[in-house]
Amino acid sequence: MTIFERYLTLWVGVCIVLGVAIGQLFPAAIQSVGAMEIANVNLPVGLLIWIMIIPMLVKVDFGAVREIRQHVRGIGVTLFVNWLVKPFSMAFLGWLFIRQWFAPLLPAEQIDSYIAGLILLAAAPCTAMVFVWSRLAHGNPLFTLSQVAINDTIMIFAFAPLVGLLLGISAIVVPWDTLLTSVVLYVVIPVVLAQAWRRSLLAKSPAALEAAIQRVGPWSIAALLATLILLFAFQGEALLQQPLVIALLAVPILIQVLFNSALAYWLNRQLGEKHSIACPSALIGASNFFELAVAAAISLFGFQSGAALATVVGVLIEVPVMLLVVRVVNQSRGWYEKSSHLSQS
Repeated sequence: MTIFERYLTLWVGVCIVLGVAIGQLFPAAIQSVGAMEIANVNLPVGLLIWIMIIPMLVKVDFGAVREIRQHVRGIGVTLFVNWLVKPFSMAFLGWLFIRQWFAPLLPAEQIDSYIAGLILLAAAPCTAMVFVWSRLAHGNPLFTLSQVAINDTIMIFAFAPLVGLLLGISAIVVPWDTLLTSVVLYVVIPVVLAQAWRRSLLAKSPAALEAAIQRVGPWSIAALLATLILLFAFQGEALLQQPLVIALLAVPILIQVLFNSALAYWLNRQLGEKHSIACPSALIGASNFFELAVAAAISLFGFQSGAALATVVGVLIEVPVMLLVVRVVNQSRGWYEKSSHLSQS
Protein backbone atom coordinates (compact mmCIF):
# COMPACT_ATOMS: atom_id res chain seq x y z
CA MET A 1 0.00 0.00 0.00
CA THR A 2 1.17 3.52 -0.74
CA ILE A 3 1.37 6.06 2.07
CA PHE A 4 -1.87 7.63 0.79
CA GLU A 5 -3.70 4.29 0.81
CA ARG A 6 -2.34 3.20 4.19
CA TYR A 7 -3.32 6.46 5.90
CA LEU A 8 -6.44 7.24 3.86
CA THR A 9 -8.54 7.67 7.01
CA LEU A 10 -6.07 10.26 8.29
CA TRP A 11 -6.15 12.17 5.00
CA VAL A 12 -9.94 12.11 4.99
CA GLY A 13 -9.89 13.52 8.52
CA VAL A 14 -7.59 16.32 7.37
CA CYS A 15 -9.93 17.00 4.45
CA ILE A 16 -12.88 17.27 6.84
CA VAL A 17 -11.11 19.92 8.91
CA LEU A 18 -9.73 21.76 5.89
CA GLY A 19 -13.00 21.65 3.99
CA VAL A 20 -15.06 22.90 6.92
CA ALA A 21 -12.56 25.71 7.52
CA ILE A 22 -12.59 26.78 3.87
CA GLY A 23 -16.38 26.70 3.80
CA GLN A 24 -16.56 28.95 6.84
CA LEU A 25 -13.83 31.37 5.72
CA PHE A 26 -14.67 31.63 2.02
CA PRO A 27 -18.41 30.90 1.62
CA ALA A 28 -18.80 33.02 -1.52
CA ALA A 29 -16.00 31.21 -3.35
CA ILE A 30 -17.45 27.81 -2.45
CA GLN A 31 -20.90 28.84 -3.65
CA SER A 32 -19.35 29.95 -6.94
CA VAL A 33 -17.79 26.52 -7.40
CA GLY A 34 -21.11 24.89 -6.61
CA ALA A 35 -22.84 27.02 -9.25
CA MET A 36 -20.57 25.74 -12.06
CA GLU A 37 -23.10 23.21 -13.35
CA ILE A 38 -24.45 21.93 -16.64
CA ALA A 39 -27.51 19.62 -16.52
CA ASN A 40 -27.07 19.07 -12.76
CA VAL A 41 -23.44 18.02 -13.27
CA ASN A 42 -20.90 20.10 -11.37
CA LEU A 43 -18.02 20.61 -13.81
CA PRO A 44 -15.10 20.82 -11.32
CA VAL A 45 -16.32 17.73 -9.49
CA GLY A 46 -16.98 15.90 -12.75
CA LEU A 47 -13.39 16.48 -13.79
CA LEU A 48 -12.09 15.34 -10.40
CA ILE A 49 -14.24 12.19 -10.54
CA TRP A 50 -12.80 11.26 -13.92
CA ILE A 51 -9.27 11.77 -12.60
CA MET A 52 -10.24 9.53 -9.68
CA ILE A 53 -11.88 6.72 -11.60
CA ILE A 54 -10.05 6.39 -14.91
CA PRO A 55 -6.61 5.44 -13.47
CA MET A 56 -8.33 2.73 -11.41
CA LEU A 57 -10.22 1.32 -14.38
CA VAL A 58 -7.03 1.16 -16.45
CA LYS A 59 -5.95 -1.66 -14.10
CA VAL A 60 -8.97 -3.78 -15.00
CA ASP A 61 -8.56 -6.39 -17.74
CA PHE A 62 -12.06 -7.22 -18.93
CA GLY A 63 -10.60 -10.16 -20.79
CA ALA A 64 -10.21 -11.79 -17.37
CA VAL A 65 -13.97 -12.48 -17.36
CA ARG A 66 -13.22 -15.70 -19.28
CA GLU A 67 -11.29 -16.96 -16.25
CA ILE A 68 -14.48 -17.32 -14.19
CA ARG A 69 -15.00 -20.90 -15.35
CA GLN A 70 -11.95 -21.91 -13.30
CA HIS A 71 -13.55 -20.78 -10.05
CA VAL A 72 -17.28 -20.90 -10.68
CA ARG A 73 -18.18 -21.40 -7.00
CA GLY A 74 -16.08 -18.45 -5.80
CA ILE A 75 -17.44 -16.18 -8.53
CA GLY A 76 -20.95 -17.34 -7.69
CA VAL A 77 -20.47 -16.35 -4.05
CA THR A 78 -19.03 -12.97 -5.08
CA LEU A 79 -21.96 -12.19 -7.35
CA PHE A 80 -24.53 -13.43 -4.85
CA VAL A 81 -23.16 -11.29 -2.02
CA ASN A 82 -22.38 -8.22 -4.16
CA TRP A 83 -25.65 -8.01 -6.07
CA LEU A 84 -28.32 -9.93 -4.15
CA VAL A 85 -27.31 -9.48 -0.51
CA LYS A 86 -25.25 -6.34 -0.09
CA PRO A 87 -27.53 -3.64 -1.60
CA PHE A 88 -30.70 -5.08 -0.09
CA SER A 89 -29.14 -5.60 3.35
CA MET A 90 -27.93 -2.00 3.32
CA ALA A 91 -31.39 -0.76 2.40
CA PHE A 92 -32.73 -2.70 5.40
CA LEU A 93 -30.00 -1.43 7.73
CA GLY A 94 -30.60 2.13 6.54
CA TRP A 95 -34.30 1.78 7.27
CA LEU A 96 -33.64 0.18 10.68
CA PHE A 97 -30.94 2.53 11.98
CA ILE A 98 -31.50 5.80 10.14
CA ARG A 99 -35.27 5.88 9.77
CA GLN A 100 -36.12 4.10 13.03
CA TRP A 101 -33.53 3.95 15.82
CA PHE A 102 -31.38 7.02 15.06
CA ALA A 103 -34.12 9.24 13.59
CA PRO A 104 -34.57 11.39 16.74
CA LEU A 105 -30.85 12.25 16.65
CA LEU A 106 -30.73 13.22 12.97
CA PRO A 107 -32.13 16.19 11.03
CA ALA A 108 -35.53 15.02 9.83
CA GLU A 109 -35.24 16.65 6.40
CA GLN A 110 -32.10 14.59 5.61
CA ILE A 111 -33.31 11.12 6.64
CA ASP A 112 -34.24 10.06 3.10
CA SER A 113 -31.02 11.49 1.74
CA TYR A 114 -28.86 9.61 4.26
CA ILE A 115 -30.55 6.32 3.31
CA ALA A 116 -30.09 7.10 -0.38
CA GLY A 117 -26.37 7.65 0.19
CA LEU A 118 -26.03 4.32 1.98
CA ILE A 119 -27.81 2.55 -0.88
CA LEU A 120 -25.56 4.20 -3.47
CA LEU A 121 -22.54 3.08 -1.49
CA ALA A 122 -23.70 -0.54 -1.27
CA ALA A 123 -24.73 -0.76 -4.94
CA ALA A 124 -21.19 -0.01 -6.16
CA PRO A 125 -18.85 -3.01 -5.62
CA CYS A 126 -15.17 -2.27 -5.08
CA THR A 127 -12.90 -1.93 -8.11
CA ALA A 128 -9.36 -0.76 -7.36
CA MET A 129 -8.72 -1.10 -3.65
CA VAL A 130 -9.70 -4.79 -3.67
CA PHE A 131 -6.40 -5.51 -5.43
CA VAL A 132 -4.62 -4.07 -2.38
CA TRP A 133 -6.75 -6.03 0.10
CA SER A 134 -6.34 -9.25 -1.88
CA ARG A 135 -2.57 -8.88 -2.00
CA LEU A 136 -2.42 -8.36 1.77
CA ALA A 137 -4.55 -11.47 2.29
CA HIS A 138 -2.47 -13.60 -0.14
CA GLY A 139 -5.46 -13.96 -2.45
CA ASN A 140 -5.31 -15.53 -5.89
CA PRO A 141 -4.49 -12.58 -8.21
CA LEU A 142 -6.16 -14.06 -11.31
CA PHE A 143 -9.37 -14.71 -9.39
CA THR A 144 -9.26 -11.18 -7.95
CA LEU A 145 -8.88 -9.74 -11.45
CA SER A 146 -11.67 -11.87 -12.91
CA GLN A 147 -14.18 -11.00 -10.18
CA VAL A 148 -13.40 -7.28 -10.55
CA ALA A 149 -13.85 -7.51 -14.32
CA ILE A 150 -17.20 -9.27 -14.13
CA ASN A 151 -18.43 -6.97 -11.34
CA ASP A 152 -17.57 -3.89 -13.41
CA THR A 153 -19.28 -5.39 -16.46
CA ILE A 154 -22.45 -6.01 -14.44
CA MET A 155 -22.25 -2.54 -12.86
CA ILE A 156 -22.51 -0.86 -16.27
CA PHE A 157 -25.97 -2.38 -16.74
CA ALA A 158 -27.24 -3.03 -13.21
CA PHE A 159 -26.21 -0.01 -11.12
CA ALA A 160 -28.95 2.37 -12.26
CA PRO A 161 -31.85 -0.16 -12.16
CA LEU A 162 -30.74 -1.51 -8.78
CA VAL A 163 -30.40 1.94 -7.21
CA GLY A 164 -33.74 3.01 -8.70
CA LEU A 165 -35.43 -0.12 -7.34
CA LEU A 166 -34.04 0.23 -3.82
CA LEU A 167 -34.74 3.95 -3.62
CA GLY A 168 -38.28 3.22 -4.76
CA ILE A 169 -38.68 0.51 -2.13
CA SER A 170 -37.41 3.02 0.44
CA ALA A 171 -40.00 5.55 -0.79
CA ILE A 172 -37.29 7.94 -2.01
CA VAL A 173 -37.98 9.76 -5.26
CA VAL A 174 -35.03 9.70 -7.64
CA PRO A 175 -34.85 11.52 -11.00
CA TRP A 176 -34.19 8.70 -13.47
CA ASP A 177 -32.66 10.97 -16.08
CA THR A 178 -30.09 12.20 -13.58
CA LEU A 179 -29.37 8.66 -12.38
CA LEU A 180 -28.82 7.41 -15.93
CA THR A 181 -26.68 10.45 -16.71
CA SER A 182 -24.54 9.64 -13.67
CA VAL A 183 -24.03 6.06 -14.86
CA VAL A 184 -23.03 7.23 -18.35
CA LEU A 185 -20.70 9.93 -17.01
CA TYR A 186 -19.11 8.02 -14.16
CA VAL A 187 -19.21 4.39 -15.35
CA VAL A 188 -19.65 4.00 -19.11
CA ILE A 189 -17.46 6.85 -20.38
CA PRO A 190 -14.62 6.24 -17.88
CA VAL A 191 -14.64 2.51 -18.73
CA VAL A 192 -14.41 3.25 -22.45
CA LEU A 193 -11.64 5.83 -22.02
CA ALA A 194 -9.70 3.69 -19.54
CA GLN A 195 -9.84 0.59 -21.73
CA ALA A 196 -8.82 2.55 -24.84
CA TRP A 197 -5.86 3.94 -22.88
CA ARG A 198 -5.02 0.47 -21.58
CA ARG A 199 -4.98 -1.01 -25.09
CA SER A 200 -2.79 1.78 -26.42
CA LEU A 201 -0.29 1.22 -23.60
CA LEU A 202 -0.31 -2.56 -24.05
CA ALA A 203 0.35 -2.05 -27.76
CA LYS A 204 3.68 -0.57 -26.70
CA SER A 205 4.49 -3.13 -24.00
CA PRO A 206 3.21 -4.51 -20.67
CA ALA A 207 5.96 -2.50 -18.99
CA ALA A 208 4.50 0.70 -20.45
CA LEU A 209 1.12 -0.13 -18.92
CA GLU A 210 2.64 -0.86 -15.51
CA ALA A 211 4.71 2.34 -15.60
CA ALA A 212 1.63 4.40 -16.49
CA ILE A 213 -0.40 2.82 -13.69
CA GLN A 214 2.34 3.62 -11.18
CA ARG A 215 2.64 7.17 -12.50
CA VAL A 216 -1.05 8.11 -12.45
CA GLY A 217 -2.01 6.13 -9.35
CA PRO A 218 -1.48 9.08 -6.99
CA TRP A 219 -3.76 11.20 -9.19
CA SER A 220 -6.77 9.16 -8.05
CA ILE A 221 -6.12 9.74 -4.36
CA ALA A 222 -5.31 13.43 -4.91
CA ALA A 223 -8.55 13.94 -6.86
CA LEU A 224 -10.51 12.08 -4.18
CA LEU A 225 -9.08 14.28 -1.43
CA ALA A 226 -9.78 17.46 -3.44
CA THR A 227 -13.39 16.31 -3.94
CA LEU A 228 -13.75 15.65 -0.22
CA ILE A 229 -12.45 19.13 0.62
CA LEU A 230 -15.12 20.64 -1.63
CA LEU A 231 -17.77 18.35 -0.21
CA PHE A 232 -16.99 19.24 3.40
CA ALA A 233 -16.76 22.92 2.50
CA PHE A 234 -20.46 22.63 1.61
CA GLN A 235 -21.28 20.30 4.51
CA GLY A 236 -19.41 22.31 7.14
CA GLU A 237 -22.34 24.19 8.61
CA ALA A 238 -24.41 21.01 8.96
CA LEU A 239 -21.51 19.15 10.58
CA LEU A 240 -20.88 21.93 13.07
CA GLN A 241 -24.55 21.82 14.06
CA GLN A 242 -24.81 17.99 14.07
CA PRO A 243 -21.33 16.56 14.88
CA LEU A 244 -22.83 13.19 15.85
CA VAL A 245 -24.08 12.49 12.31
CA ILE A 246 -20.86 10.90 11.02
CA ALA A 247 -20.70 8.40 13.89
CA LEU A 248 -24.36 7.44 13.44
CA LEU A 249 -23.97 6.93 9.69
CA ALA A 250 -20.90 4.76 10.28
CA VAL A 251 -22.89 2.19 12.27
CA PRO A 252 -24.90 0.58 9.42
CA ILE A 253 -21.86 0.78 7.12
CA LEU A 254 -19.68 -1.03 9.66
CA ILE A 255 -22.30 -3.74 10.27
CA GLN A 256 -22.72 -4.26 6.54
CA VAL A 257 -18.97 -4.63 5.94
CA LEU A 258 -18.57 -7.22 8.67
CA PHE A 259 -21.73 -9.13 7.73
CA ASN A 260 -21.00 -9.36 4.00
CA SER A 261 -17.35 -10.30 4.40
CA ALA A 262 -18.23 -13.02 6.94
CA LEU A 263 -21.04 -14.36 4.74
CA ALA A 264 -18.85 -14.58 1.62
CA TYR A 265 -15.99 -16.17 3.58
CA TRP A 266 -18.28 -18.77 5.15
CA LEU A 267 -20.07 -19.59 1.89
CA ASN A 268 -16.78 -20.19 0.09
CA ARG A 269 -15.72 -22.56 2.87
CA GLN A 270 -19.02 -24.43 2.70
CA LEU A 271 -18.62 -24.82 -1.06
CA GLY A 272 -15.06 -26.13 -0.77
CA GLU A 273 -13.18 -23.21 -2.32
CA LYS A 274 -9.53 -22.60 -1.48
CA HIS A 275 -8.58 -19.97 1.07
CA SER A 276 -6.82 -17.95 -1.64
CA ILE A 277 -10.19 -17.68 -3.43
CA ALA A 278 -12.33 -17.07 -0.35
CA CYS A 279 -10.23 -14.09 0.78
CA PRO A 280 -10.68 -11.84 -2.28
CA SER A 281 -14.30 -12.99 -2.56
CA ALA A 282 -14.95 -11.86 1.01
CA LEU A 283 -13.01 -8.64 0.61
CA ILE A 284 -14.76 -7.46 -2.55
CA GLY A 285 -18.10 -8.14 -0.88
CA ALA A 286 -17.15 -5.91 2.04
CA SER A 287 -15.59 -2.92 0.28
CA ASN A 288 -17.14 -0.35 -2.06
CA PHE A 289 -16.44 1.63 -5.23
CA PHE A 290 -16.87 4.74 -3.11
CA GLU A 291 -15.63 7.08 -5.85
CA LEU A 292 -18.67 6.19 -7.98
CA ALA A 293 -20.98 6.42 -4.97
CA VAL A 294 -19.71 9.91 -4.09
CA ALA A 295 -20.08 11.07 -7.70
CA ALA A 296 -23.60 9.69 -8.06
CA ALA A 297 -24.70 11.15 -4.70
CA ILE A 298 -23.46 14.62 -5.65
CA SER A 299 -25.13 14.45 -9.07
CA LEU A 300 -28.45 13.16 -7.72
CA PHE A 301 -28.78 15.09 -4.48
CA GLY A 302 -26.15 17.84 -4.44
CA PHE A 303 -23.07 18.80 -2.45
CA GLN A 304 -25.00 19.73 0.66
CA SER A 305 -27.09 16.57 0.76
CA GLY A 306 -27.08 13.89 3.40
CA ALA A 307 -26.52 11.37 0.59
CA ALA A 308 -23.16 12.91 -0.29
CA LEU A 309 -22.16 12.93 3.37
CA ALA A 310 -23.19 9.27 3.85
CA THR A 311 -21.01 8.13 0.95
CA VAL A 312 -18.05 10.03 2.35
CA VAL A 313 -18.45 8.28 5.70
CA GLY A 314 -17.86 5.09 3.73
CA VAL A 315 -14.54 6.53 2.58
CA LEU A 316 -13.67 7.52 6.13
CA ILE A 317 -13.96 4.02 7.59
CA GLU A 318 -12.94 1.98 4.53
CA VAL A 319 -9.24 1.49 5.26
CA PRO A 320 -9.23 0.64 8.99
CA VAL A 321 -12.23 -1.68 8.68
CA MET A 322 -10.86 -3.48 5.63
CA LEU A 323 -7.47 -3.91 7.31
CA LEU A 324 -9.37 -5.53 10.19
CA VAL A 325 -11.08 -7.92 7.76
CA VAL A 326 -7.72 -8.74 6.15
CA ARG A 327 -6.28 -9.58 9.57
CA VAL A 328 -9.24 -11.82 10.42
CA VAL A 329 -9.08 -13.85 7.20
CA ASN A 330 -5.30 -14.23 7.53
CA GLN A 331 -5.44 -15.36 11.14
CA SER A 332 -8.36 -17.74 10.55
CA ARG A 333 -6.71 -19.65 7.71
CA GLY A 334 -6.13 -22.69 9.95
CA TRP A 335 -9.82 -22.82 10.86
CA TYR A 336 -10.80 -22.37 7.22
CA GLU A 337 -8.68 -25.28 5.99
CA LYS A 338 -9.42 -27.60 8.91
CA SER A 339 -12.03 -29.66 7.07
CA SER A 340 -10.51 -32.45 5.02
CA HIS A 341 -12.62 -31.69 1.96
CA LEU A 342 -10.86 -28.33 1.48
CA SER A 343 -7.78 -28.15 -0.72
CA GLN A 344 -4.70 -26.44 0.57
CA SER A 345 -4.05 -23.18 -1.24
